[in-house]
Amino acid sequence: MSLKASDFNFHLPPERIAHEPARPRDFARLLHVGPNLSDHTVRDLPGLLRAGDVLVANDTRVIPAQLTALRGAARIGITLDRPLADGTWLALARNARRLRDGDTLDFPGALQAQVRGVVQEGAVRLAFNLEGEAFSQALAQAGALALPPYIDRPQGPTPDDSTDYQTLFAQHDGAVAAPTAGLHFTPDVLAGLDDAGIRRETITLHVGAGTFLPMRGDLVSEHRIHAERGEIAPDVAARLNTTRANGGRIVAVGTTTLRLLEAAADDHGINPFQGETDIFILPGHRFRGVEVLMTNFHLPRSTLFMLVCAFAGQERMRAAYAHAIATGYRFYSYGDSSLLEPSC
Repeated sequence: MSLKASDFNFHLPPERIAHEPARPRDFARLLHVGPNLSDHTVRDLPGLLRAGDVLVANDTRVIPAQLTALRGAARIGITLDRPLADGTWLALARNARRLRDGDTLDFPGALQAQVRGVVQEGAVRLAFNLEGEAFSQALAQAGALALPPYIDRPQGPTPDDSTDYQTLFAQHDGAVAAPTAGLHFTPDVLAGLDDAGIRRETITLHVGAGTFLPMRGDLVSEHRIHAERGEIAPDVAARLNTTRANGGRIVAVGTTTLRLLEAAADDHGINPFQGETDIFILPGHRFRGVEVLMTNFHLPRSTLFMLVCAFAGQERMRAAYAHAIATGYRFYSYGDSSLLEPSC
């Protein structure tokens, strides 16, 4: 039987959607989904893991990817997705049907781009007039954070969002959206992990604009995941495999980390990785890269809710989400978190 998006639906009261993060960050609640459900805060995380485990986080850094361009007198909304091998950028464009190959787009400040083709519905390739540090500086002036649409910001991102929507691990520019499970970490939590004998590693997956796109139809088989760029360094892969050989578990911080590890894993372990992945994890997937997953609470009918159901079991996750809703957990990017043990 074909999977349907409606099989992964649930009712979420609007008041459960978080519009601001917990303060301090590690005061966010943490639902441990193991043999039983148990309520904690993120500060309890070191005590929920084991000495010898390794925590793997995504060290991508969010860029101001939301732009408004002028093509003549027409305003065009642009959300950068990812750079391509030829130096152009793939971008999502509102009113993309009005764009033609060769059109020039003017942004605030010194930034300008030329359309190098409409790739697919709503997506275009853009060649910018700047590169390197000059491009980064111009983007900082012209762009804004592309916050998820469920975060209520009628006037746009606030100054607090510039730090709230960036993780402690952020190192490498390139993400359109934050790897939100990492938003909960503080120096105190990292110190607690160190004291508990839990090592840390980072890998990089630049989260693209496709993460905001809903599943339009009901047949899951017809949905395509947008490709995202990732990297696992050879020395990191080697240390992860050594951790496993010594009896430790790989604990993924977030679905982005899990997806990249699964894309790089085979029956022999974690391989180095550099390139793009469009891995779509659904119930029935055999996990080879991760033993424990820390992740926020996801949207109904979303590919990420499908992923956590694949990891921890659909009935267990339905029960976990029902418990979270009933007991006041906060959902989505600025919401609370969960720690998931695998279904088998």
